[in-house]
Amino acid sequence: MRFTSTPRGARLARRLVSHRLNDWGHPYTTPANETLTLITADLTANAVRHGHVQGRDFHVQLTLAEDTFRIEVTDTRAEKQPPSTPPALDSASESGRGLHLVAALAHGWGVTPRPAAPGKTVWAELRVPTEGHPRMHQVAPRPADSASAYGHNTESFPATSSQPRDGLGLRPGAASYGDRRP
Repeated sequence: MRFTSTPRGARLARRLVSHRLNDWGHPYTTPANETLTLITADLTANAVRHGHVQGRDFHVQLTLAEDTFRIEVTDTRAEKQPPSTPPALDSASESGRGLHLVAALAHGWGVTPRPAAPGKTVWAELRVPTEGHPRMHQVAPRPADSASAYGHNTESFPATSSQPRDGLGLRPGAASYGDRRP
């Protein structure tokens, strides 16, 4: 899903990831939901703060492959890459702890170049057992973007609406929150 590169866009992305996880059988107060929501909050805040290009949005994709969730946040600023390891903590600083949280909470994280355009994708993975989650399901592959190129199953986030939805909770042709198309 595409979001405006603003604090509001980052907040909406975080909330939609939390809602999607709840729909997938990981309720709001479970460790999986809270952990992935926190990771998403940091990655989207970084996309707004460090990856913002005037007039460009950032993209968020949540995928599930086997028992691993993958969150990807893509922005259009290629020249500002996060360090491969989080920088040393400065106790006097009010910021700079986000990648430390991601590194501590995720089972893996990294940065990949954006395949078809300028920019980068910062991703994190969290392994969560799916046993005992009756509403958990594998999602249909999405034809575009980086996660499908990595062989992950993907699902777009639906826009909130009272219109009819298909079996996965999606409306065919649904527009997304941050979508600026005419």
